[in-house]
Amino acid sequence: MNILVAGGAGYIGSHTIVELLNSGHNVICVDNLSNSSKVAIDRVEEITNKKVLFYKTDLSDKNSLNDIFENNRIDACIMFAGLKAVGESTKKPLLYYMNNLTSFMNLVEVMISHNCYNIIFSSSATVYGLLAKSPISEDSYVGDLGKITNPYGKTKLIIEQMLFDIAKVNDKLKIVILRYFNPVGAHKSGLLGEDPRGIPNNLMPYIAKVAVGKMEKLHIYGNDYNTKDGTGVRDYIHVVDLAMGHVAALKIFETNKKSEDSGNGNVFVYNLGTGVGYSVLDVVNTYEKVNNIKINYVIDGRRDGDVDTLYCNPKKAREELNFKPQLGLDDMCRDSYNFQKNNPNGYN
Repeated sequence: MNILVAGGAGYIGSHTIVELLNSGHNVICVDNLSNSSKVAIDRVEEITNKKVLFYKTDLSDKNSLNDIFENNRIDACIMFAGLKAVGESTKKPLLYYMNNLTSFMNLVEVMISHNCYNIIFSSSATVYGLLAKSPISEDSYVGDLGKITNPYGKTKLIIEQMLFDIAKVNDKLKIVILRYFNPVGAHKSGLLGEDPRGIPNNLMPYIAKVAVGKMEKLHIYGNDYNTKDGTGVRDYIHVVDLAMGHVAALKIFETNKKSEDSGNGNVFVYNLGTGVGYSVLDVVNTYEKVNNIKINYVIDGRRDGDVDTLYCNPKKAREELNFKPQLGLDDMCRDSYNFQKNNPNGYN
C-alpha cells in the first residue's frame, strides 16, 4: 500500500515508518518539523535502506495537501500530526484546539476529495478520563470531556467523536482508532528514539536525560499512591511494538470485516498496550539494572490529575489484529539508554 504518514518525523511516526517499509509498504511522509527533525527520516532510510518521499508541509496548508494527493496515489493515511505536550496544552488551550482539530479536519477533507477512505488515527488512553478502572477495555466509558484534565487529551476525544460522526454519513470510510498507553524505548540500532525539546514531560526520556548527565536528578511525583511501592503504575509499551500495531491495523483495510464499535461497522477501536502495569520505581530500578548505572531521584508531591493505576486490557487487539507486544521492560530501558548515550544532544 501507499501510506501517507502525517507527523512521520516524530517519535512514534518515525518508528512506524521503519516497520511500514520493512513490511513492504511505500511511505509518503508529511511533517512541518515544528517538534521533530528531518534527521529522523534520514536515519529511517539508513536503517531500512529504502527511500521515504518527504514533504515539509503543515496540515493547515490545504493547498499543499491537495498537491501531495494530486501527485501521489495514496491508499491510506496514518495521522500522528499534532501538538502533544500535556502541560503546554493547559497553558495554551486555544493553540491546541486550533492546531490539532484544524490539521485533522483538513487532512480528512482532502483525503475524501481524492477518493482515499482509509485512515488510522493516533489517539490516547487519556480519552478514558480519570474515572476509568484498570484494566481498561475499549468499551470503558468514553465521552465526557469534563473527566479529561487537559486540552491535549480533549482534542483526542473530540477527533474520535468527529470520526464516528463522519463515518455515519460516508460508508466508504474505514477508520481505525488506536488508543496508546505509554510508548517508551527506542529503535535497537540506537539511531532512532525520543528527542523531546526542553524538560521532558514523560518518565522514560526524563530518566534518560539523568542517565547521561543532561539533568541532575529525576523528580518522582508522589509516593503515597495505593500501589505496591506508593508510586504511580502505568502500562508501558515499547515504541517498536507500538509501530507494529499500526502495521497490523492496516490489514483492516484489506478485508470486509465489520466493526461492533459503530453503528455502520466501519470504525474500529483498539487499545495498544501490554496489559501489564509497572510503577515508577519499577522503571527506575530496571533502568539501573539493565544499564548498570545509577539514577538520582527525589520524591516530590503529587501532580494534579494523576491516578494510582492505569493499564489496558489488550485482548481485543490480540484477537482481532493478532497483535501482541514482543518487547518487555528490560528492552524498553536498554533501548532508551542506548539511543540517549549515542545521541546525548538528541538529533541535533
